[in-house]
Amino acid sequence: MAQVLEFRLPDLGEGLTEAEIVRWLVEVGDVVAVDQPVVEVETAKAMVDVPCPYAGVVTARYGEEGSELPVGAPLITVAVGAPASGGPAEVPQTEARETEGSGNVLVGYGTSDAPARRRRVRREQQVLAPVNGRPAPEAPEAVQGPVAVISPLVRRLARENGLDLRALTGSGPDGLILRADVEYALRTAATPAPATAAATATAPAPAGTRVALKGVRGAVADKLSRSRTEIPDATCWVDADATELMRARTAMNAAGGPKISLIALLARICTAALARFPELNSTVDTAAREIVRLDAVHLGFAAQTERGLVVPVVKDAQGRDAESLSAEFARLTESARTGSLTPAELTGGTFTLNNYGVFGVDGSTPIINHPEAAMLGVGRIVPKPWVHEGELAVRQVVQLSLTFDHRVCDGGTAGGFLRYVADCVEQPAVLLRTL
Repeated sequence: MAQVLEFRLPDLGEGLTEAEIVRWLVEVGDVVAVDQPVVEVETAKAMVDVPCPYAGVVTARYGEEGSELPVGAPLITVAVGAPASGGPAEVPQTEARETEGSGNVLVGYGTSDAPARRRRVRREQQVLAPVNGRPAPEAPEAVQGPVAVISPLVRRLARENGLDLRALTGSGPDGLILRADVEYALRTAATPAPATAAATATAPAPAGTRVALKGVRGAVADKLSRSRTEIPDATCWVDADATELMRARTAMNAAGGPKISLIALLARICTAALARFPELNSTVDTAAREIVRLDAVHLGFAAQTERGLVVPVVKDAQGRDAESLSAEFARLTESARTGSLTPAELTGGTFTLNNYGVFGVDGSTPIINHPEAAMLGVGRIVPKPWVHEGELAVRQVVQLSLTFDHRVCDGGTAGGFLRYVADCVEQPAVLLRTL
């Protein structure tokens, strides 16, 4: 007789607590192999294919495409072993047992034991997430003891809006309170009942399109809001003559071998500047009231994709030459475009390089990528009138801007960093002298 095993949404790493089902890759009744991807999910950081650690027949799926599931919630059940005479559909769905699995629940992270705080979820208690138009639930009595909430995002959303979680009935597995429950309660509380039928008939219908702040867009919104709330930032900028830098790149690429990208040269300049001004490669520990200066430069760079803005990270950029940086930028950019970046490739940055010149703009005052301390912005490089060697000439000019956390340094340090970057752009030989 077949044994029915329950596969739950695994720990996706990097502190992620929930994911949205984007696309199911299997149907009920399909035969799956060990480590075969069964569902594509979107976290706040990346798109991830989740492989199943069991081989057998899919007997149930949990969650519709577009719904969110917390880590530890059931994804599918799989009938493993010889089926009963009536086939997989007639196998009783017994309580899932812990098994070793394949050791590869999520590619890149491996199998991890479920934390003790996560409770088993009984399938007979699972309720679908609320949908638009559902009737308002009766107000339950306040309960004592711990509240059934896994996600810290749900707790924060309720706390920021003064909502008592004990007054809610969770629609998730085993009464788990989901973000949709909190949002529904807030919408219900914010919508006053109409005074009269006439007033209802004459009230204008709300116009516009609502776009949910979730997935990558939601994560970006949270991070930018936190940055502006916590970091006292300041911005300085300077125009620089990039003619010699462009000539140097042309000469390097004319010599044969792998092509060197402009962003790789700018990254090389950034790592050299951070070696001279380490205050800007740091983070602030607010609890300890300490500035933590970091040894390695994990260089993030802003990449615009169809799914929104992401910031892939080049790890240990200070130890890479221009050729290695070019290759890594190209690899991460392609992964960003295809949505295949892993959470590890999107986190851990210590300094960000933002080349907004690709959008045809000259300058910007970027928001720091929390919890970093600074970001260098690079505008478009265009021909402009410039005084060169005492004569008016047409040169390739770029605007450089530095947004920095004023807690980690004063304007003199920030200005010194930006001036050094500009000097390297104008005279690449300056960089060679400091290597």
